[in-house]
Amino acid sequence: MRTLHGEVQTPVFMPVGTQGAVKALGPDDLQRLDYEIILGNTFHLYLRPGHELIRDFGGLHQFISWDRPMLTDSGGFQVFSLAPLRKISEDGVKFQSPLDGSSHTFSPEYAVQVQEALGADIIMAFDECTPYPAERDYVKKSMELTTRWAARCREVKSDNGQALFGIVQGGMEKDLRDMSTKQIIDIGFDGYAVGGLSVGESKTLMWEMAEHTLPLLPEKSPHYLMGVGTPEDILKGIKIGVDMFDCVMPTRNARNGNCFTSRGRVVIKNARHKREDIPLDPDCDCYTCRNFSRAYLRHLYSAKEILASRLLTIHNLAYYQRLIHGARKAIEAGGFLEYYAALSEGEGLK
Repeated sequence: MRTLHGEVQTPVFMPVGTQGAVKALGPDDLQRLDYEIILGNTFHLYLRPGHELIRDFGGLHQFISWDRPMLTDSGGFQVFSLAPLRKISEDGVKFQSPLDGSSHTFSPEYAVQVQEALGADIIMAFDECTPYPAERDYVKKSMELTTRWAARCREVKSDNGQALFGIVQGGMEKDLRDMSTKQIIDIGFDGYAVGGLSVGESKTLMWEMAEHTLPLLPEKSPHYLMGVGTPEDILKGIKIGVDMFDCVMPTRNARNGNCFTSRGRVVIKNARHKREDIPLDPDCDCYTCRNFSRAYLRHLYSAKEILASRLLTIHNLAYYQRLIHGARKAIEAGGFLEYYAALSEGEGLK
C-alpha cells in the first residue's frame, strides 16, 4: 500500500494507539520493532484532547512524533459499545461522553471531518457495528444504514491524498453480507474492511462469516479484518486473503503479564519463573529477550514496576512482527501453507 507517509507491506499487523500512543511504548520503540503503520482511535482523540487541537499542532503525526503511516477508525465501534448512552438515527449517533457525560453527535460527514483533521493516511467510513445476537430485521436495517452512511462519507471526502476504506456489515447473515459487500463496492473505496465480527459470537461463526465475505471483495484492494486477533487468528486470516489486522491483544496481554513465545504462552507472574535465568523466549532477539531473565521480569511485574509493562509489550509486539514477517516471506516463496502448518503443529500459537 502506498500512503502519504510511505509504503506499507502486507500482510500487516497494526499496533493500537488508542489515545495517540501505543501503551507503554514510544514511537522509537515501534520503529526499532520495524512497525510500518499504527492505529489511532477517532472517538477517544475527539473527546480528548480534541481533533481541532491536534489539527492545530499539524495533525496526529506531528502531535505524536510518528513519521510513518497511520490509520484511524471512524469511532463506530466505540459508539456501539456505549449502548446505554447513545441513540442512533438516520442523521448519525447522539451519545454521552463516558468522560464527563457531555452530549455529542457523530454524523458520517462529521466522522470524516474529524479524521481529516487528525490527518491519518487511511481513514474509515462511519458505520453501525451491529450487535450480536440481533434479530434479522434489525441486522438488515443496520446494514442498510451503514451503506447510506458510507455513501455520505464518500461524498464529502476531500481530495487530500488520504485513503478512505468502506466497511462491510451484515451481522451473521450470509445473504446480508453479500448485499452489504456489493453495495459498499458499488460506492467505491480505496480499501475494504470486514466489520461486525469478534463482537461476542463464537470463533466458529466468526470464521464462517469471514470466509464467506473475503472472497467477495475486490482482489486488488486491501482487505482489513477489524479487531482480530490472536496469533492463530492472524494466520487464519492471511490464509483466506486478509491483508490488515489490528488488535489490543499483544499490548493488553503484556500489561497483564501474559506473553507470547515460540514455545507457548508464558504467564510471568507464575512462581515457576522466580529463579529462571533464561529469556522469555530463547528464539527471540528482541531487546527484552536479549537483556533480561524471566526471574527479573517476574520481579518487575510482581513489584508493579512500570518497566514490566514496557519490556513485556516490546516482546509481545516483537513476537507479532516476527509472525507477520515470516508470513510475508513464506508468501513470497510460495510456501505459506507449509509455514502455517508448521506453526500450527508447534507450541507458538497456543
